[in-house]
Amino acid sequence: MIPPAARPDPVQPANAQALALASNLLYLGHAALAWTDPDTGTPGISRIAFARDPAAGMLTLVSGLALHFRALRDRPDCALMLGEVGEKGDPLTHPRLMIRARAAFVAPDDPVRPGLRDRWLERNPKATIYIDLPDFAFVRLTPLSALLNGGFGRAFQIGPDDL
Repeated sequence: MIPPAARPDPVQPANAQALALASNLLYLGHAALAWTDPDTGTPGISRIAFARDPAAGMLTLVSGLALHFRALRDRPDCALMLGEVGEKGDPLTHPRLMIRARAAFVAPDDPVRPGLRDRWLERNPKATIYIDLPDFAFVRLTPLSALLNGGFGRAFQIGPDDL
């Protein structure tokens, strides 16, 4: 048996194929968001609408009624998982991208908000009915690090600049 310290690291530096796969996953339009409850310190997870905006980077739109709104405001460290499970086969063989991030709310009077709003509605036209409600806020998700699992035996470290 190989001692743990002598085992090769299964996570490799990203190559061009891994970066292309990560980029494709960033365009899914949704993600699972992991956050920490500010009252109890326990983890929570939510499904969110997600976009990579050309001006703001990774972005979501959050309702003040959602549990993760206050969680992100009070404890901005979070994580995202992007990926789809296919209809067939083992779900653990399908690609997924895990991103450690830090959340920052976009102020309602921030001069970039109108552009964010317009681009969000281009991608999510049904958001027209709630995007301007006073409890909704855009949240930037600044990546800190990422891990791409491209399927069995294919794990890659992705730097924040590559996202």
